[in-house]
Amino acid sequence: MGEKVFMQGNEAFAESAIRSGCKFFFGYPITPSSEMPEYYAKRAPEEGLTFIQAETEVAAFNMIAGVAATGKRGMTATSGPGFSLGCEAMSYMSAASLPSVVVDVMRPGPADGEILGSQGDYFQLTKGGGHGDYRTIVLAPYSVQEYADFAPLAFELAEKYLNPVVVASDGTLAKMMENVVLPERSAGPERQPWAVDGAKGREHNDITTCGDGPEQWEAFNLRLQAKYQNIRDNEQRWEEYQTEDADVIIVAFGVYSRVAMAAMKMAREKGLKVGLIRPITLWPFPVKAFENLENKDFFVTELNSGQMVEDVKLAVKDKDRVEFYGRLGGMIPTPVELFNKLCELYMK
Repeated sequence: MGEKVFMQGNEAFAESAIRSGCKFFFGYPITPSSEMPEYYAKRAPEEGLTFIQAETEVAAFNMIAGVAATGKRGMTATSGPGFSLGCEAMSYMSAASLPSVVVDVMRPGPADGEILGSQGDYFQLTKGGGHGDYRTIVLAPYSVQEYADFAPLAFELAEKYLNPVVVASDGTLAKMMENVVLPERSAGPERQPWAVDGAKGREHNDITTCGDGPEQWEAFNLRLQAKYQNIRDNEQRWEEYQTEDADVIIVAFGVYSRVAMAAMKMAREKGLKVGLIRPITLWPFPVKAFENLENKDFFVTELNSGQMVEDVKLAVKDKDRVEFYGRLGGMIPTPVELFNKLCELYMK
């Protein structure tokens, strides 16, 4: 167990990534993610890190693709507009089986929008913003501790499946300060057997994303789909609270699930049987969490106009028992507001 410190969310993730052996950071400043490149720039001389402020987010995403191809751990951090620019590289890295980590510190859109907390990037992160049939693992932390914990986990999953991993943060969690236990130091893997790092002592490696006719490219895509199915089968993550006897189950992710938890506790204090499911992986979406939950109503709440609600409707047996409540523009409901909405919908 590492040391316990009081840190801001963005800085805690950056420090945890450094301790996980991520020595390469490429990024373009964009609020509310900018503390990460600032932290890496500050720590670079003493830690022997490589930090480059790229000319654009497009460049930064392609730089992490390049360092990933050599078998080294690299990352970038951005917000929604920057992630949009990086989607072509995300598609490329997925096809090339390049393990990399991207942090998306979400803020309200569309376009430049605001610089507060939001969850409006859900579709962009989970459905694939780039071209082709590809997927990226998406982790959604709800606390600074979990934010820091997801740095080593993200690199482990990326290297296990040779696939990009996205950590879905937001402007609230990024700026929040909490106690956090940092991980022990790890150098990361010494040498990746698939990497393009010189063929001395091993066979030649080749990383490509170009097809050689439809038959070959279909076979290539089918192998990718088999990998994605393996991820679906083995990496669904969630937490659930008091769902066994619940009549209504709130579904919320990220830092906003803390508001949902408080609303659930208020309902329980009033004698109402309310539970909570908190998806941790947004992709693969934890459909297993909804198995054997029959004759229950589901109240999905998000900081957007309704995006995860579509996955919940696909996961439950009766989509007509799913209600949605969201706020936009960086507005975050209080637990009282959420509780009152719950009562309005279900306690008539």
